Amino acid sequence: MTWFILFVTLGYLMGSFCSAVIVCRLFALPDPRQEGSKNPGATNVLRIAGKNYAALVMLADLLKGTIPVLLAKAFDADAVTVSFTALAAVIGHMYPIFFGFKGGKGVATAIGALLGFHFIIGVMVAATWLLVAKFSRYSSLASMVAITLAPFYTLLLIPNLGVFPPLFIMALLVLFKHKNNITRLIDGAEPKINLKTNVIEEVVEPPHSPSGKETEEPMVQEIPLLETKTPVKEIKLVEVNTKKISKTAEPIKKLKATKTTKTKTDKSVAAEKPAKKPTKKPVKKTASPKNKAPSDNPKK
Repeated sequence: MTWFILFVTLGYLMGSFCSAVIVCRLFALPDPRQEGSKNPGATNVLRIAGKNYAALVMLADLLKGTIPVLLAKAFDADAVTVSFTALAAVIGHMYPIFFGFKGGKGVATAIGALLGFHFIIGVMVAATWLLVAKFSRYSSLASMVAITLAPFYTLLLIPNLGVFPPLFIMALLVLFKHKNNITRLIDGAEPKINLKTNVIEEVVEPPHSPSGKETEEPMVQEIPLLETKTPVKEIKLVEVNTKKISKTAEPIKKLKATKTTKTKTDKSVAAEKPAKKPTKKPVKKTASPKNKAPSDNPKK
């Protein structure tokens, strides 16, 4: 029992070393928990840093699953203890105690643990991943299928039912970690991979419409614009009315122009009339002595 607790604890602690975060810190790269898909795994490091750093992270994830399992086998631990050690390493990668219990999806660590547990089973799981990824071009689907088949491969090669439960729990945890990928696969929005090159490149394709034709994202965003309260006929009528208004605007402008000319002429005439008033003022001055004559007679 003490060996069981020792190796399970060792597997969990080794799995808790998040390879992606450590590699990115050593080489002054962006934090994979904050960039890209925000998943501290080799695929996200490939996205944000390149294939060389992603290969280093992949190798470290494989080894931290393989090393504790090989140590358990080196001390002649039974198959059940070895299988639980493999499970503990995967749980440590998914929920690392050193990094706030926020880790990756555990696929690479699970494959490394299976290679240490039984080399043929590990090769079968890796081959399953390659086949599914080649024909489906979905990395997440390949990971889920490969790890799910691992406990059933053990039933074929190892005549011990005690190793089935920990490997089955491992498969369930991997499926749980891929729950977002499952929803994207159902919606047709999961990014695909390109295996023609040496590097796995993500190729995001537009979602498929129900008719089978591919639609682009801008087309999807333009669909709500058609669901307006005003029908299309009313919009056309508004356009016609604007044309009519533009046609009737020309005579209105002409009328305004004639009115302005008339007002200008009236103002000019009004301005000329005050100029004639000074000619009448001398007439008023000549008339003023006649009015003053009756006032002089009483004095005489």
